[in-house]
Amino acid sequence: MDLKRLNQMIEENEVKAIDLKYCGLDGKWYHITFPARRIANVIQRGIPFDGSSIPGMRSVESGDMVLMPDLETAHLDQFYETPTLRMICSICDAETRIGVKKDPRSVALRAHEYLLSTGIADSSTWIPELEFHLFDTVQFNSDPFSAGYNVTSSECKDSLPDENEDLDGLSLQGVKGYHMDTPFDQYYEIRQRIVDLIEDQEIKVRYHHHEVGVSSQQEIETELLEFPRICDDVMIMKDIIRRTALEYGLSATFMPKPVYNHAGNGMHFHIMLHKNGKNVFYKKGGYADLSKEAIWFIGGILKHGRALVAFTNPSTNSFKRLLPGFEAPVKLFYGLANRSAAIRIPKYANTPESKRFEFRTGDGTCNPYFAMSAILMAGLDGIKNKIDPAKYNLGPFDDNVYAWSEEKKAKLLSIPADLAEAMQALKDDHDFLLAGNVFNEELIESHIAMKLKEHEALAARPHPHEMMLYYNL
Repeated sequence: MDLKRLNQMIEENEVKAIDLKYCGLDGKWYHITFPARRIANVIQRGIPFDGSSIPGMRSVESGDMVLMPDLETAHLDQFYETPTLRMICSICDAETRIGVKKDPRSVALRAHEYLLSTGIADSSTWIPELEFHLFDTVQFNSDPFSAGYNVTSSECKDSLPDENEDLDGLSLQGVKGYHMDTPFDQYYEIRQRIVDLIEDQEIKVRYHHHEVGVSSQQEIETELLEFPRICDDVMIMKDIIRRTALEYGLSATFMPKPVYNHAGNGMHFHIMLHKNGKNVFYKKGGYADLSKEAIWFIGGILKHGRALVAFTNPSTNSFKRLLPGFEAPVKLFYGLANRSAAIRIPKYANTPESKRFEFRTGDGTCNPYFAMSAILMAGLDGIKNKIDPAKYNLGPFDDNVYAWSEEKKAKLLSIPADLAEAMQALKDDHDFLLAGNVFNEELIESHIAMKLKEHEALAARPHPHEMMLYYNL
């Protein structure tokens, strides 16, 4: 899209405001808005802002940065009453207008450039699976003298909102909700509304359904989408889900484990590489018809898997999901159609056009720009160094590893047990991220420091369950 087409869009839709979105290190969107009449000036010069005010971005001494909008991301915002055009920005140096090293979006753009420079592939496509809960109400607090939370769901008999007496008998308990049909799938229409809005943004949805958790757990899965645009698309989809939920009086969360002992929310990533229109990962006759490049790519992800978790599962809550018994992987290996594996090769993806694999460890608290870029860099490192997973006991294993003996399971490489261990793994193993200057030491150090503060903040506070266990000892 050029400025002429952009101005035409503004005129046709009587746009009054331009809303610029950008992503911080924490994976949250921030925004700044200006009158539409200033569009030409902003496209040329950008919008200056104080980068030191965004968590982890830059020190106070050198805070001046510029937001440079990407015209290809221009879309009408679907929620504001004032006709508003949204554009996604890269955070750039105030003098050079080049994406700064700690800008998440610029990291993904550099990762794509690095992919092209290797000659391994000329494009990469991904499918993200977005899992989330839609709660009727949510309350939480944490201060020196109190801490707690309460969520309610009209679908779950154990957590009904006060005004819901379940007189129609639609709420459930003690069952799994996977592909649950209406009328028990109470928020189908809301989910369909979300999908309609997502497709209006030119993001193609493959399907949507109720997930395992009966406390209104949902899933939306896209078709294969191009990297790095897919990173923008994940941010857009999460925004649409949250804002649509609010319009219906609900609250959406991507927290990996919002409900104890219920299914948690992951964000699985399906990955493909292409060169000259052909699937790099397909080779008839190999294990699961995977090429040697696919095996090496998988080897890179698994060998660096403990460090990757620092970006794909970057919250203290992430590790409350990564437990045995909930189809959440805790061991780093791969296998065909194996849902206990960190990387699963889908049996249904069995043609040259569809052959791919699924990285199942990640969750929705990740910054999508960092998470997908890090996965890509790990896989490319695997191809460059011909990392054979079998040499590191990383698979393939097609049986249920949780049925193995404890001695045999102990020989498998485990994901980190908590956020601090994940950050230590990243500190010890991140050279693969530095190739092509995609990530840099300062960004990695800032990420580690920010996440260790979160770990320490939680570790230092009394937990409500501790009161039950120890108050009267």
